[in-house]
Amino acid sequence: MSDDKQFESAAVENAASGKGGLSQQELDELVASTDTGGRSPAGPVGTFLLLVALAWSLFQLWVASPLPFIFNFGVFNQADTRAFHLGFALFLAYLAYPSQRTPAQLGLALAVPALLTVFFMVGAKDGTAVWWIPLIGLGLIAAILLGSPKDRIPPWEWALAILGAGAALYVFVYSDEIATRVGAPITQDYVVAVLGLLVLLEATRRALGPALMIVATVFLAYTFLGPYMPGIIAHKGNSLSEVVNHQWITTEGVFGIALGVSASFVFLFVLFGSLLDKAGAGNYFIQVAFSLMGHMRGGPAKAAVVSSAMTGLISGSSIANVVTTGTFTIPLMKKVGFSSEKAGAVEVASSVNGQIMPPVMGAAAFLMVEYVGIPYFDVVKHAFLPAVISYIALVYIVHLEAMKANMQGLPRAVEPKPLVAWLISLAFTIAAICAISFAVYYLMGWIRPAFPNAAGYIVFAMLTVAYVGLLYVASKQPPLKLEDPNEPVTQLPKPGPTVKAGLHYILPVVVLVWALMVDRKSPGLSAFWAASFMIFILVTQRPIMAMMRSAGDIATEFRAGFVDLLEGLVAGARNMIGIGIATATAGIIVGAVSQTGVGSALADVVEVLSGGNILAILVLTAILSLILGMGLPTTANYIVVSALLAPVIVTLGQQNGLIVPLIAVHLFVFYFGIMADVTPPVGLASFAAAAVSGGDPIRTGVVAFFYSLRTAALPFLFIFNTELLLIEVNWAQGIFVFVVSTVAMLLFAAATQGWFLARNRIYETVMLLLVAFTLFRPGFWMDMVAPPFEDVPPAEIEQAFADAQVGQDIRMTVNGMNAVGDPVTFTALVPVLEGETGADRVLAAGIEYLNNDGTIIIDNVTFDSPAQQAGLDWDQEIVEVKSPAPQPSKYLMFIPAALLLALVVFLQRRRRTPEAATA
Repeated sequence: MSDDKQFESAAVENAASGKGGLSQQELDELVASTDTGGRSPAGPVGTFLLLVALAWSLFQLWVASPLPFIFNFGVFNQADTRAFHLGFALFLAYLAYPSQRTPAQLGLALAVPALLTVFFMVGAKDGTAVWWIPLIGLGLIAAILLGSPKDRIPPWEWALAILGAGAALYVFVYSDEIATRVGAPITQDYVVAVLGLLVLLEATRRALGPALMIVATVFLAYTFLGPYMPGIIAHKGNSLSEVVNHQWITTEGVFGIALGVSASFVFLFVLFGSLLDKAGAGNYFIQVAFSLMGHMRGGPAKAAVVSSAMTGLISGSSIANVVTTGTFTIPLMKKVGFSSEKAGAVEVASSVNGQIMPPVMGAAAFLMVEYVGIPYFDVVKHAFLPAVISYIALVYIVHLEAMKANMQGLPRAVEPKPLVAWLISLAFTIAAICAISFAVYYLMGWIRPAFPNAAGYIVFAMLTVAYVGLLYVASKQPPLKLEDPNEPVTQLPKPGPTVKAGLHYILPVVVLVWALMVDRKSPGLSAFWAASFMIFILVTQRPIMAMMRSAGDIATEFRAGFVDLLEGLVAGARNMIGIGIATATAGIIVGAVSQTGVGSALADVVEVLSGGNILAILVLTAILSLILGMGLPTTANYIVVSALLAPVIVTLGQQNGLIVPLIAVHLFVFYFGIMADVTPPVGLASFAAAAVSGGDPIRTGVVAFFYSLRTAALPFLFIFNTELLLIEVNWAQGIFVFVVSTVAMLLFAAATQGWFLARNRIYETVMLLLVAFTLFRPGFWMDMVAPPFEDVPPAEIEQAFADAQVGQDIRMTVNGMNAVGDPVTFTALVPVLEGETGADRVLAAGIEYLNNDGTIIIDNVTFDSPAQQAGLDWDQEIVEVKSPAPQPSKYLMFIPAALLLALVVFLQRRRRTPEAATA
């Protein structure tokens, strides 16, 4: 968070501490300053600002739709779309985000253009005239010094907005000319690129705070100053010509993959979430969570977790999630006994977890599609289980906190059912949901092949019928309204009527899931159809409900629905300003990494510090991810840590015998990157929660960090046990892994919270951690008892392939050269394929080798063979071969784990308090 935002939020906290939090107006201003821009001028200028935001949303919907191809008009390629996307983002950033005037902010705002002006001039090594560079730098500095009022937009800010948009659109307007001179920029290219980079970095500071701007500036400086760096990270240095071409003119830097994903996918999902929230889904999720869980011990906190999980499905912002749900949940948590810091910490932990929850994952899901090279469906599948387990564990942590303090829940509107009746009702509900899910999946799955040309119309007709039917059900229930959390709570809403009042909000999600999973459309097109159906709901739900309730004027309600639609489109665009700027600025960092090769240098640094120990490598990578993620929004955070640190784990892991799937590595750095939103002293979400609760932001962050330890443990676990990511498991195995992993995570939470059935003693905490670790990684102990591989002399490689079963992997340790010619040792997994003899199987894997007196040298590797995909190449030496060895089932280790758990239960039940026993 920027210094000014931290200062402002802390100041308001202190002023509001006597009343326990902020007013709704102050909270709206806090969200605006961080997510949508704090400047909304009145009059014609304000109207123009709304029209530009509306135009951005309509442009993105048009580009994503099939309409340009149907009418053969307005067809934009990816590069053109990125240019317009950044142009809108820069234009709105200067109009919506005023420049802050605190001394620290002003110093940074002036220092960055001054320093980069010097670096740009130093980098002009080829005789290019650079007299104009100081003029651009001085012009930006003058605009910053002139000030930036919050209630109006001065002329110099209009100029910056127009120049920024123009620099972005330059690559669209002059795309044909640029294509003829790639690698040889002219003076015009230099001017636009330098202006664009400076204006982009200033927009980044305004919209996102100083952290990302500083990191991007450091990487730009490093690009020019390579020869002057310490030996381990030194490089030849790049000229201004190379930087201009790489960072602005081509799609390697600012206009790279990250901005492309933002323009193609992220905008539409953020817009979908904005429209869903405008329709009332956000309030519906909160009310449903409270009606179902508010009566339990610590019920408001459990409801906060569930509602944040549901809101996280459609939200791309931790801070917006904290304030949206926290405004209601934090005061109620304090009422049942949570301190200000603990109430804020629960909301922080659950809201930040929303960023790891598919399908949006703070936009990282779509970036992973591009970076990892796997389908979107696979990304969601791999990320789903850890996210759900993490949320279940957080609910359990809240329960343990309630147990410690002997808290009670909120009063219910109806008396609870007898246990048997409740269980029958629950079983019937689960069966009904499963039946509906299977019916929808298989019915919709058959529509496309049965009616290939009319499937879309049939699905729309079915959904429309379901929509009208669900609206009829909702019309018989009282309208949902968000109660004032500062008023006394006499009773919770009834679960039945509350759930029925908004079931139609599920239909756009059905459209999204059907398009993604059944029809296998692209994420962008799927989000377009989901947003289109959401637009249909926004415009029609008010008049249809008025007809069914025979209350209200239909024309008035139709106009109100249309206003809701316009406001949702504008809100979606304003929510995207920061993400669009973040992905463009993160592109500078990615471009610098690819241009300088700093990624391999960072791998060398980590290897030296870790001594080659794989666990130390992971810990160092996690710490670096936390540091790099401080102050960055989720999307930029993932781009930076994945570009810098994901290759480090892959390279060093392979060199040290750990073969990790690329998706596991990207999820690892992503999890620790978002942990920076929690971790003091820069945890943005912690400051937002403290502003709501009136608590201390640093203490809130510390408590939230301990609540989030389960999230920090999961990445280490799925690096070593990829079953958690549902990699190479069937449905039955997936259910088994889910149950066992959930139990393990609950035990881990009990250990870290110091309470299971009663307060833990130290040795009981250690025992619980051992049980949890064994359930997560039973193979760790089994490998000690019965090693999974046996050593085979490299000269007997054919025998190793002959003895192994088809489908198993042979582990090979290989000496060779890396891309720059330095010696390297790494481990490769080569699958055993069909073949009559061991020699046939070696050839089938793609390996041809020479045996020089027992020294095995790879003579050739077949193109695109399993051996080549494993990293093998000609002239490498195979120094070690390990063949799979028979091993008892690793799940036998669950037996001693169960016995140890039974001992803990026995010890704690003996001293369990009467209050805890009746919980």
